[in-house]
Amino acid sequence: MKKEFGLALMAFLFLSLNAITGAYALEEKGGMLTLLQQESDISGDGKNDIVTISGIPFEEGISYLKEIFLHVTVSDGKTYKIDLKSGFDPTIDFIDLNSDGVLDLFISIPTGGSGGLSNYFLYTLANDRLVDIGIPDSLTITSQFQDGYKATMTIENTGETYTFDLKSRKKDYNRLGLYLKGKLNEPTELMVDPYSLLKPIKLKNEQYGLKGIQQISGAYHADGIAFVESKWYYENGKWNIVSTKVLDREKTQKKK
Repeated sequence: MKKEFGLALMAFLFLSLNAITGAYALEEKGGMLTLLQQESDISGDGKNDIVTISGIPFEEGISYLKEIFLHVTVSDGKTYKIDLKSGFDPTIDFIDLNSDGVLDLFISIPTGGSGGLSNYFLYTLANDRLVDIGIPDSLTITSQFQDGYKATMTIENTGETYTFDLKSRKKDYNRLGLYLKGKLNEPTELMVDPYSLLKPIKLKNEQYGLKGIQQISGAYHADGIAFVESKWYYENGKWNIVSTKVLDREKTQKKK
């Protein structure tokens, strides 16, 4: 019985070690951790290349990484290294976002902030260089509270304007001094976040693109009013808007 228990325990420990090694990897010199390592053909030669993300924790036992690096070893032996931004739990998507027939590297690194924001990177291997394609800038949005517990928002990229009815928040806004008897005390803008989510998607024409989500908040960040969705495709060296959509929490009117 003891022998069987011992064998079971050893098997469990072996599986656990493999799981830890695959997901978060082993410590290397100088406290560097190998976080991810995957093989995929990103050079277009039909052979797998090795893509690794490594990082240095802020402190021992802390999951926040003060330094994060992208390492690429191509099948012909060439190597590349890129410094990324700090954060938590980086992920990689291998996907052709610039439509050249070769897989690109789309990297997401959560920052751990209260807004749930992340840093995003997009690289492609071209002409023996690891090139930063860049991601689409978040939508340019102007907004303003209005008298009568309302707010307006304009997506400058498209010229679309929306009006939000915020009467359900009347008591809170009065308490905060934002309004007095329905009149706005002073000009006040809404809070517009950069992307809280940016992810690859397949568009209608079978081309891959990106979908972004931005949060619009009122008097404080938890006072969420709407999410603005944007879809993008890459063509002729730049990102182009496919569509935008407002996913609101209140009654909204759109003005052409």
